[in-house]
Amino acid sequence: MLTLLKNSGLEIDCAENGKEALDLIKATPDKYDIVFMDVQMPKMDGYEATRQIRIFEKELARQKGVPIVAMTAFVSKEDVDACLKAGMDAHLGKPLDIDRVLEMMRKYLN
Repeated sequence: MLTLLKNSGLEIDCAENGKEALDLIKATPDKYDIVFMDVQMPKMDGYEATRQIRIFEKELARQKGVPIVAMTAFVSKEDVDACLKAGMDAHLGKPLDIDRVLEMMRKYLN
């Protein structure tokens, strides 16, 4: 993802695991316009990180949460459904396709 977006001019933060992603969101909840969430990560997977982000957003009484887009090699209907059930807004299969990444960015950032 970093390679795909390196020349975009966007400010990008990268978390090593789900716990770190959650901590970044909690530290600066207004900073992020979109989150691309890997599903398989150490310490806390993307599903749990997403659930915890959504709980945090409810505690802040947010009407709308930050868009969270899953990134995973798991692409079956059940896998996509699991991402949506966890609170993610969309799903991108790996290997990532830059056109699909840009499509998600246009959809959620406009």
